[in-house]
Formats: sequence, C-alpha cells, structure tokens
Amino acid sequence: MTKKCYNIKKILPVTLGVLFFLFLSLEVSHGQPSFPIPNVEIGVGEAQSPDEVASSIQILFLITILSIAPAILITMTSFTRIIIVLSFLRNAIATQQTPPNQILVGLALFLTLFIMTPVVNEINEEAVQPFLNEEIGQEVALDNALDPLRDFMYRQTRESELALFMDIGEVNMGIEDISQVPTTVLIPAFIISELKTAFIMGFILFVPFVVIDMVVASTLMSMGMMMLPPVMISLPFKLLLFIMVDGWNLLIGQVVTSFN
Repeated sequence: MTKKCYNIKKILPVTLGVLFFLFLSLEVSHGQPSFPIPNVEIGVGEAQSPDEVASSIQILFLITILSIAPAILITMTSFTRIIIVLSFLRNAIATQQTPPNQILVGLALFLTLFIMTPVVNEINEEAVQPFLNEEIGQEVALDNALDPLRDFMYRQTRESELALFMDIGEVNMGIEDISQVPTTVLIPAFIISELKTAFIMGFILFVPFVVIDMVVASTLMSMGMMMLPPVMISLPFKLLLFIMVDGWNLLIGQVVTSFN
C-alpha cells in the first residue's frame, strides 16, 4: 500500500505538468488570428476599355506561340538534318550511347541557333520589334515573321518534294516563286527534303566505317578467331580514323555549309 501511494505521488506531478502545457498550447492556438483563405474566381466580365481586350488577346497569342514553339524548332529549322546526321555518325562508329543523347541534342540545338541566327534577326527586325512598338498588328506581324522562315525552307527544299505535295494537295500553281507556294505545302515538303538530305549524308558517313568492319571481320576469319566480335576490334580503328581526319571539324563544317 505504501509502495502504491509512493508511485501515485511520483506520477501525479508529471501528469499535472503535461496537462498544464496542453492547456497553454490550446489557448495559444485559439488566440492566434486565422489566415484568410483566398478565393479564386474565373469568369468573363465586361472590359473597361479596348486596351484590356487587346492585352488579353496578346497574352493568348503569346501562349499559343510558345505552345507550338517545339514543333516549329524541330520541323521548320535546320534541327532535323543536324540531329539525324549526328545519330548516323554514332551508329556508324558503333559507340552505343557515346556521345549520349543529351550531348547530341544540345549540340544540334546550338548549331541550329548558329545557322538560324540571320533568320531570327530578320524576324526580330521585321515582326517582333514593330509589333512591340505597336507599329503593326498581329496579322501583319505573323506574316512578317513567317516570311523569313518560308524563304529559308524554300531554299532547302527540292522541287521534287514540292511537286509531290502540290500534286497530292491538287494545288495548281507554279513553284518558281516562293509566294506562290502555300505554307501547308512548303512545310511537309521541307521536312521530307531534310530527311532525304540527312540520309544521303548518313550513307556517306557509313561507307568508310563499314569498310573497316569488313576488313577486320575478314582478318579475324582468316586467323581462325571467329568467336571474337569484329565490332570490338574495329572500334579502336574507327576512332583512330575519325581522329586522324579531324572528323568533328569536317562533319560540322560540312553540315553547316550544306545550308548555304
């Protein structure tokens, strides 16, 4: 009995202290002012001036342009040819994932920026700056921005691809003047032409490395080493050849100058 009383006396102060601190925490929490919950409303109201409507339309137009920017970058610039040629080079040397995809895409993006700089400058001077200075409207700005891109694509597109899509689309126009070619015809014709050019360059890249593979494979067979993979033996010779001919400068130089 004495032991039980002693335990109760020992636990009682601790219990009272815990209850006291809980009571204080409740008082503090109730005493703090509550933060207001924001109310978000989406609706269509009456504009106070035409400038508000114009600003909203400009924002919507900008968001639309940004949403289709990746498609424009991939299909209407030099990016397609560059990335395909770089991929062919990696496959021809048979280095698997070296250089990695991030490096190839980054190199292709900066080369695209380098090649497209005159076009971007012309778009900025003829469309972006006059539009920002409120000298031209949105439709005129869009037409002025599209003209340099159309001129670039027209110069890189073969007449056979243009004739193909004009025949499919039943467009009865000549192809002597760029203004006569519809944009809906020019874009797919440009993409097909870029793919064809990239595949031709890829074929030229593959030839010397295939010759090395054939020589190494025939040498291994004549030595009776048929169980040894030829790719493992030919890889150092491919890298040596690529280094000796200064392959990166030669390849990048040919790819960039091919757009002239």
